[in-house]
Amino acid sequence: MADYELAIIGGGLNGVSLARDAADRGLRVILFEQGDLGGAASSATPRLIHGDLSVLERRGFWRVRRALAERRTWLSIAPHVVRPMRFVIPARSDERPPWLLRAGLYVYDGLTNRGGLPQSTTLDITHHPVGDALKRPFGTAFEYSDCVVDDSRLVVLTALDAAERGAAIRTGARCVRADRTDTWRLAVVDRGIRRTISARALANATGGWTAMVADTVLRQPQPAMAAMQMSQIVVPKLFESDNVYVFQNNDGRLIFARPFERDFTLIGMVTHAFTGDPAIVAMPGADVSYLCDAASRYFRERVALTDVVRTVSGVNLTLASARGRDGTALFHARRRKAPLITMFGGDVTTSRRRAERAVTKLTPFYPMSPPWTAGAALPGGDFAWDRFDTEVDRARERWRFLSEPEAQRLVGAYGSRLSAVLGEARTREELGPAFGPELTGAEVRYLMAREWARFPDDVLWRRSKLGLTMPAADRDALTAFMAGESVSSRPG
Repeated sequence: MADYELAIIGGGLNGVSLARDAADRGLRVILFEQGDLGGAASSATPRLIHGDLSVLERRGFWRVRRALAERRTWLSIAPHVVRPMRFVIPARSDERPPWLLRAGLYVYDGLTNRGGLPQSTTLDITHHPVGDALKRPFGTAFEYSDCVVDDSRLVVLTALDAAERGAAIRTGARCVRADRTDTWRLAVVDRGIRRTISARALANATGGWTAMVADTVLRQPQPAMAAMQMSQIVVPKLFESDNVYVFQNNDGRLIFARPFERDFTLIGMVTHAFTGDPAIVAMPGADVSYLCDAASRYFRERVALTDVVRTVSGVNLTLASARGRDGTALFHARRRKAPLITMFGGDVTTSRRRAERAVTKLTPFYPMSPPWTAGAALPGGDFAWDRFDTEVDRARERWRFLSEPEAQRLVGAYGSRLSAVLGEARTREELGPAFGPELTGAEVRYLMAREWARFPDDVLWRRSKLGLTMPAADRDALTAFMAGESVSSRPG
């Protein structure tokens, strides 16, 4: 008898989504991630949950409709990390004509299964707050509804839900060899200790490493794949309005600029073919200049290279023959050969459905319950999306030492489970040492104990984005604190 029904290699969004779906269908699941959950491309997405106007422009009506249905699902099951916003497209006479934008958004509204979000409208931004940050003479803009998401938090919460439903999640664990017979036999180096496990089925969800793992670890042939680099930049806050700008660049691309971590603006994205090691992907200077120039065509305040405080890049894969946002899930099984799922590419919006369809491919091999993830909230997401501000007010009433921005960040990360982080604390001092103005020892201990955080970057860049503002001295103190916690938590 195999140790597990399904073993998954890779702890990005695809991998943890597979683990979550399979765990509550009755399968014994184990997931191996060589680094941190969401440590690569899953933390470098456009951070949007949307139907994608560019797909609509290519007449992908059914794909947009499916994505908008998923948008509604995400708002229902993850209202703390998926937030609705109004998107604004300023009209330019030398780009897509206003009538085309208006018509496209009319169709976009028609493909939406409502869900309570307001429909698109036309704005005179000469006398509207969204025009304050823009150059003149932009007079008309089109506003519509979509959602933003904290991608790396979504990965961790999906893994947490999988674990609570019985999946074993192993970070710092690298699969070095997999032998395929009627079962899979995997050799894994798990935090320095070599171990062997068996599984009746295997999923390769290693993102940018998919082809390499297939070749060197699984020794299985794969179709031709194309690697694409996705890049964004973070700059100091460029506007006060609470919306996302969608800019038409002069090459036809759509560039997004959105509020980011209160004091910053995220601008992206630019994509191009990639060759090399996904572990050391870096944003070329030409891409940084491209995004600065694209934003500067619209904003009154020019975005200079010296304004860039951080670049964010990741590598995603597509089939060489097709470049769709729905991603790829290949299934292979034959007599006396255990099933293999190869899942890569795709965007955040369609990740849940992609995993659901992939796990369903295993139905002939195992008795399992029907799909379920569309109706089950992620940890902390058991409240209505339009009650987010109410959750913030409740948090401030219970923990009176929290400022409103602090409460918004914490509810946005932990939702209704914030009490698991702050406990019964009545003062900030009861939460332990402080690292910068917001991070506390209590939160770090929770992240280490419950959310697989092992190193400072896990906390500062994936479970939060506090690395943008934390002083160097506090980073050093956090490093020492986490090292001490790791030692004290080891069995004696």
